Amino acid sequence: MKPLLLRALHGEETERRPLWIMRQAGRCLPEYRKLKETYTFEEMCADPSIACAVTMMPMERFELDAAITFADLISPASALGVEFRFDPGPIIAKPITTAKEIRALRVPSKDEIAPEVAAAQRLIKPKLKPDQALLGFAGAPFSLAAYLVEGRGKAGFPKLRAMLAEDPVVFGELMATIATLSARYLTAQHEAGCDAVQVFDSWGGLLSLRDWTAHVRPHIVNLLQELRGNGVPTIFFANDAPHLAASMAELPSDGLALCWRNDLPGLRASLGEHTGPNAETGTKALQGNLDPAILLAGPEKTRAAAKEFIARMPKRGHIFNLGHGIMPEAPLDSIAALIETLREEA
Repeated sequence: MKPLLLRALHGEETERRPLWIMRQAGRCLPEYRKLKETYTFEEMCADPSIACAVTMMPMERFELDAAITFADLISPASALGVEFRFDPGPIIAKPITTAKEIRALRVPSKDEIAPEVAAAQRLIKPKLKPDQALLGFAGAPFSLAAYLVEGRGKAGFPKLRAMLAEDPVVFGELMATIATLSARYLTAQHEAGCDAVQVFDSWGGLLSLRDWTAHVRPHIVNLLQELRGNGVPTIFFANDAPHLAASMAELPSDGLALCWRNDLPGLRASLGEHTGPNAETGTKALQGNLDPAILLAGPEKTRAAAKEFIARMPKRGHIFNLGHGIMPEAPLDSIAALIETLREEA
């Protein structure tokens, strides 16, 4: 049986719209918090059996249509020769700041890139029901580069933007290296059993449309085209980038996911009726994008917001999700109400 999410991603008529939740593995789940009393985040990511268990936690508690692999955006960086730790977010031991350092980055084979992630996926896949999808993920070039250059999470990532202003050629070399890394990493995940992969561009919205188009978009296109050539179904996610949405809709991905700041039903109307991924017309599946904060208002408000959203968003070619990762304090009964509402849709 072909997973429901994959059928929706390919524009097929489905009995209902699929649902999964970004960051569903961990954060708000008491069983995950209990596990963290014994293991650090690094230990959980490094051990395929623990990563498998965490990935399956939300699948065992809720009726979700996809499992998202438990890993971190920075996981593949070690294959480049970059050392990092978590405190609590990623901390790069020696940030990449010069042309010499960028050109010294090794480009590994796909089997060398975070092999523990593929090992976890091979454990997860047999545990899923036939109609449930397994999703892999990786960072988009700009978003992974933000941590490599800045050294840690920082508002606006000014060092990376300064690098672009100072030497666009070197900046482009860094983008190209990471695009190759992510393409190989995601191909390995697909071979390990992932039905589709999501490319996260958490920070691409920091750039203007002009700079993003000239210096970032070509590398995203190369990444997505390589994945398409390898037969890997893709979803591209962008956070806080409404000014880039129209251009992102033309990317060669099978699906486009946008944060809650975007009018997803309006974008669906502007793209026209979904007939499947089409690089020429830009029509594609859309994913999202309920504001994660709505769940904090409780189950009844969550149910009402979900009903209002799906009333405006055509079912075909739509994958329901939040507009960003679920918040750690999200009530479990709000999550249950959201899932029940989607299951009740005619």
